[in-house]
Amino acid sequence: MSHRIALIGTGSMGSLHARVLSQNERVTLSRVIDPREDSGRACAERYETRWTPELGALSDVDAVVLASATETHHELALEILRQGTPVLVEKPLSNDLAAAEEIVALAESRGVPLMCGLLERYNPAVLTVQALLREPIHLMARRHGPYAPRIKTGVAWDLLVHDVDIAIQLFRGQVPERVASGAGYFHPSSESGAEDTIETVLTFPTGLATVSASRLGQRKVRSLMVSELDRLIEIDLLRRDVTIYRHVSHDAATPDGLGYRQQTVIEIPELVTAREPLATQLDRFVDLLEGRIDADVERESILPSHRVVASVLDQATASA
Repeated sequence: MSHRIALIGTGSMGSLHARVLSQNERVTLSRVIDPREDSGRACAERYETRWTPELGALSDVDAVVLASATETHHELALEILRQGTPVLVEKPLSNDLAAAEEIVALAESRGVPLMCGLLERYNPAVLTVQALLREPIHLMARRHGPYAPRIKTGVAWDLLVHDVDIAIQLFRGQVPERVASGAGYFHPSSESGAEDTIETVLTFPTGLATVSASRLGQRKVRSLMVSELDRLIEIDLLRRDVTIYRHVSHDAATPDGLGYRQQTVIEIPELVTAREPLATQLDRFVDLLEGRIDADVERESILPSHRVVASVLDQATASA
């Protein structure tokens, strides 16, 4: 069975979704929706489908991928759900917590499958670490990169939400007991109130996470380090590789008296998959459509990271 899926938005992220949808044998990209005719028609022609400027009735599709600008998510997601159509919404669900909660509540009340595109969940390195992790006690995440004028929201909703979500996933779904943060506003082109850097400490029942996001870096960094009592797991989310360090000895001065000797065992585990994260995410969405995944569990996994980000921003606003 091929699931007919409509794509809303043909911008930077939408065009990536269009490619992945067109390559998946389990789905058919039945139409693309974008009010901009030049972009919409070009995308439709590239993937041999049709373009419409507006959502309209969704009786011709089985599901929707919503990849338009974040500011449009709330209204469009509600309209899709009111039509009883399952939807995958690019992250964040909304850059307003109340709006995100309204989307989730409507999906729950209508019994319609809802998924949020928290893409780093499907990074091969993250999937590998989830499979081998035992008892994490400390996580450090850094997501830095150059300034991108097209992003109107601050880094909390654009970047921080990914690593907050990963932290929650790696701490087995625990909700942080405390959240502490500070934000910086530096770039002259940023919209008023849109933070450029943010530092956050999350205190979980069984550990601690420090998460850093910035759009003022001069190189793109996506790093994650997870400590257990006897192991350090280092992840490069860009290169999609995992390295495990285990310290085995720490001697005193070497015989020549010139320094200390310590030994560390280094392990490089094989990745559980090499599949592109966006393709893995789409497979999961199709599994959700087919009832292979619990829709309630999937829906309930969305809001915890959004609530943390909202709390972070509340603190930043209060201290600004």
